[in-house]
Amino acid sequence: MTPAFTRAYVVAWLSMAALLPSLAHAQLAPPSPESPSGLTAKTLVTAKHQMVVAANPLASDAGLAMLDAGGSAVDAAIAVQLVLNLVEPQSSGIGGGAFLLHWDARRRRVASYDGRETAPASASPTQFLQHDGTPLPFARAVLSGGSTGVPGVVALLETAHRAHGKLPWAQLFEPAIKLADEGFAVSPRLNRLLSAEPAGAASFDAAAKSYLFDPYGKPWPVGHLLKNPAFATTLRTLATSGSEAFYKGAIAEAIVATAPNGQRALGGMTRDDLAAYRAKTRPPVCSSYRRHRICGMGPPSSGALTVGATLALLEPFDLGPVPMAPRALHLIAEAEKLAFADRDRFIADPDAVPVPNGLLDRAYLARRRTLIASDTAQPKATAGTPPGLKRTGLDATTEAPGTSHISIVDASGNAVALTTSIETAFGAHRFVGGFLLNNQLTDFSFRPTDAAGQPVANAAAPGKRPRSSMAPTFIFAPDGRLLAVLGSAGGSTIILHIVKTIVGIVDWHLDAQAAVDLPNFGSRNGPFELENKLGGELIGLKMALYGHKVVDSDTPSGLHVIVRHRNGALEGGADPRREGAARGN
Repeated sequence: MTPAFTRAYVVAWLSMAALLPSLAHAQLAPPSPESPSGLTAKTLVTAKHQMVVAANPLASDAGLAMLDAGGSAVDAAIAVQLVLNLVEPQSSGIGGGAFLLHWDARRRRVASYDGRETAPASASPTQFLQHDGTPLPFARAVLSGGSTGVPGVVALLETAHRAHGKLPWAQLFEPAIKLADEGFAVSPRLNRLLSAEPAGAASFDAAAKSYLFDPYGKPWPVGHLLKNPAFATTLRTLATSGSEAFYKGAIAEAIVATAPNGQRALGGMTRDDLAAYRAKTRPPVCSSYRRHRICGMGPPSSGALTVGATLALLEPFDLGPVPMAPRALHLIAEAEKLAFADRDRFIADPDAVPVPNGLLDRAYLARRRTLIASDTAQPKATAGTPPGLKRTGLDATTEAPGTSHISIVDASGNAVALTTSIETAFGAHRFVGGFLLNNQLTDFSFRPTDAAGQPVANAAAPGKRPRSSMAPTFIFAPDGRLLAVLGSAGGSTIILHIVKTIVGIVDWHLDAQAAVDLPNFGSRNGPFELENKLGGELIGLKMALYGHKVVDSDTPSGLHVIVRHRNGALEGGADPRREGAARGN
């Protein structure tokens, strides 16, 4: 199948969205905390030397400016992240956490950096249980002081810059400082997400309310020039004094004072918790798929292990040359069920809970593969018994989608895949120093033990990092060259989006934009989730014939992909579900 044909195929699916009726019997999935904000068609962007793909054009422009100044991929990623804090505050920022994957083209080495938030020393496995032992309602938990973990983004960025930066640290702050001082236009997505807040301005603390809403409690309109002098001050401090100024001193004091907020459940973060935070260098997790090497982030991210297991389970099956063929989607979903069953039971912070070392063991996965029927959907899968197993309880984690992803390739061929988050839209709705605080501790299981009394691997504990599904990913071609840089937003659906995109590139030979444009689909060991607004209704009817319970997935992805060809040419794809842009030259 030619690239032109496959791209036309995907465009046809997009055009069908306005013509096809809704799938009559589909059940609606729970609404996404970071709700959809419409579709904006994107075209494939090509470049010869370097490229940035991020969730907002201003952020992509900032990253490309650093590359044009001779900066590295890490330099560009730092500038992008800081601008995203301003223009896309609902999704990420220095009040949250991130994972960063780095490719050193000269040394041919993948490194991964863990900037996930940590629970404070006062954390308890039962902190999200009510007096009667039942879990706190999720909507209350995410806005409580106890939801906020020690932020890791600033430490992560500084750690990566020390290892891979070329430009001076302070220079990377200049685009965000300029925008914070001079203002930026409120985007349609930011306005829509503020308008979608169930309690409106009342759910935000006073500082956040005065920044994000007008004096009458209405979200600032699209195009309003929004300035953030408090963030400019914070950035100048960090540019001059580095991460120490974030984890100690006035900024740390303000975080500690803001996290509890007397109107909400008390949090327990202290100055000592902030001062003790460290970003970690961890070994990447790499697996193989059709002679390609797939590398990603290991625990406490569940991304690379779950993606790797899914692809290994799929490898003996021929998924065919036609994108979105029902049989291929059925097989992918069945493999995902098995991988998610293991993910939910075994993966957590490896510094606190031993993770089985055999989750990607080929013999183990071959046994698991026998559970896949080529023509019938299996019921909910149960976890297996991988090598290195230490028994843990059934998980009860609810992971909300509210994240952003950045993909970068610099002129030297180095690459960064950075996935960053403050958890649900606008995090904990508390504002300090011009940025929002995260509510990532709700990524822990609210129940610390299962019905049989077995401890849950992903239960809260002092200093522990909650399990994540963020999955920054590299694909390497059979000849060893870097083929693709990718990642997505979407909570635990991130894993489904990454699998979709890898299959689109490797099996269906789609270009970067066409792979991103494919309707989102998959299974998290439950129903078959299908994005009907992108033309999936007829596919849903066919999936039901396999026995799948089909639900309409309304969780917006945020896929940002760069594909690099053998001649060095780059192509970038930005997700039509968000406001992203690919920039390159």
